[in-house]
Formats: sequence, C-alpha cells, structure tokens
Amino acid sequence: MIDQFGRNVDYMRVSVTDRCNLRCVYCMPAEGVASVPHEQILTFDEIARVCRVGAELGIRRIKLTGGEPLVRRGLPELVGMLKGITGIEQVTLTTNGTLLKEQINGLVSNGLDAVNISIDTLHPERYREITRGGSVEKALEGLDAAAAVPGLSVKVNCVPLKATGSNLTGSNGTEEDDEYIRLALLAKEGKADVRFIEMMPIGLGKHFAGRGGDEILGILEKVYGKAEPCTGRLGNGPAEYVQFPGFRRRIGFISAVSHQFCGRCNRVRLTSEGYLKPCLQYERGTDLKTLLRGGAGDPEIKAAMEKAFYEKPAHHQFGVNGQPGENSQGKSCAEETLETKEMSRIGG
Repeated sequence: MIDQFGRNVDYMRVSVTDRCNLRCVYCMPAEGVASVPHEQILTFDEIARVCRVGAELGIRRIKLTGGEPLVRRGLPELVGMLKGITGIEQVTLTTNGTLLKEQINGLVSNGLDAVNISIDTLHPERYREITRGGSVEKALEGLDAAAAVPGLSVKVNCVPLKATGSNLTGSNGTEEDDEYIRLALLAKEGKADVRFIEMMPIGLGKHFAGRGGDEILGILEKVYGKAEPCTGRLGNGPAEYVQFPGFRRRIGFISAVSHQFCGRCNRVRLTSEGYLKPCLQYERGTDLKTLLRGGAGDPEIKAAMEKAFYEKPAHHQFGVNGQPGENSQGKSCAEETLETKEMSRIGG
C-alpha cells in the first residue's frame, strides 16, 4: 500500500496488551496504570482478521508488542494464526525477555521468525532501578534461550539514558559508557545484534534525557575500532547497522530524534484497544474495534484501513529535523494532536 507521500506501508506493529510485568521508568509510572478491561482489548480472532485485511493491502510483516506481549495467555497460538495468513511473510516479537525462556519453544513451534529483547543495562542493580524491580538475570535467560534456537533472528534493544541525580544509569559518564561497551559484547560474542534506540519524547519519555546514536557509536569506536556501515536491507524497520572488526553480529542504531527517518517509514500500529495509528507521536487513529464489533464486513474494514494508511502523516515532530508537512487534507503535521498516553497503551 503506497501512502500519500509515496512510502510503501508493509509493516504493522500489533499491541496485544497494555499490561506489563515491569514498570520501566520511561514507560510507566511507579504505581502502574489502570489496566484496560480484558473485554475491551481485541481478541485473537479480531487481531487475525485485521491482519488478514491488512495483508490484502500489502502488509507483509507483523511485530507483536505490548505492554509486555508474553503476559497475555496463549500468545504462541496467535503467532500460528498470523503465520497462516496468506501474504504475511514474517511474524516477530518484541519483549523484555523475562518470560521468554518458558515460552520460546511454543512461539518457535508456531512459526515465530524473530525476537527483539529490551535490555537497557547488564548491571543488576541499575536494571532493577530502571525497571522498578525486574531481574536482568531473567532477561538474559530469555536471551540465551532465544539465541539457542537455530535460524531465529535475535536482537537486543537498549535505550541509552543520561545519568540523573538518582544515579539511574550510573554516577558518571564513564560508568554509563562502560554499560554500552558491555552490551556491545553480546554482538561480538554472536548472541544477538545489539541496537541502541534514542529516547522518544512520548509519555513519560519526555522527562528523560537520552543519548544519541552518534554519541554511542563514538564511545564504541574508542574501544572496538572503526566501524564499517552495513549496506542493504537488514531488518523490517529503520535501524542503521555497522560492523566492528572481530564482531560476529552487528550494532544498530535507531535515531528517530537526531536522524529523522520519516521519509522511509513503512509502519503503522494497531493498539490493543483496536485503534489503527499511522504515526506513533500523534493521537489520531482509526477505531477498528467499533467496526469489528458492529457487524462491519471486510470491505468496510478494508476501506477504513486503506484510508488510514494513505493519510499517514509526513513526519513526527520530535524536535530536531522536523519541518511542517501537508497531509491530504491540507492540514500540517504541526496541527496534529500529540499523543499523551503512556507507551504501554500505544504499543510503541
């Protein structure tokens, strides 16, 4: 499906739940958030129907997200349902990894193609602080279990944070630098590609200062030598990858703030409550749940999705390179209502 700016929309992130077993500081308040009642989130059959219609419009890759998707019972079954849809080439998962060890076999047997595991630090105490009680040992057990599966693509995602007065990510820059140097070793050892993702100023993320991809690359090159850029398409999204000498896997950077990549954005998002969002930053979304539960036929759902795909905004406005752009209604991106929900509610 080609949108109004000539981009091929072929990738849909599907949030299966707003719930999570962790409370990461940039994603959710310490007290958590009121969970959406289970009957108000999409059923697996409803998700599969949306994905089937999406496949008719050109969606080829599905990423299952949350909250934490593995807290939803029966997720491997959904993987199998989506893999059976004609036109869907890949079904992948993003997770914090703490529940992955117990579920990896079921996920893989149902056809899971890849998994991304969020690990912001390997330091147990800092991990507990960032996640408010999580166990990095559990996350690493999940990583090891995934890395042991032949043919499964495995990536580790890290959101680098600047140190704060609370000692959140280390008491000084040197300690922070060491964290990213240690994480990069996972790529050197061949366990996973390691990707550094810039903090997005959405929800609680607006209150935390992140570190840019260029800065992290500079830190790693001081230790591991000059990195060479990787060419060609290496994933479903916007990551730029480099290869360090002697590394078995790659280092990636997703730099939405410092290096805006909206001109080649290929994704839309389906929230657990059934809203189809063409851009993460904006509140606007198409209410598919009302159509699904109101007796709408596939042609009506397809028309609503096609309209949402086509009207995907020109770009986000995270504040570095954003310039106002016009959508098909002549309304500039600057006039769009910004998203205020936490990331756990919108499946970022």
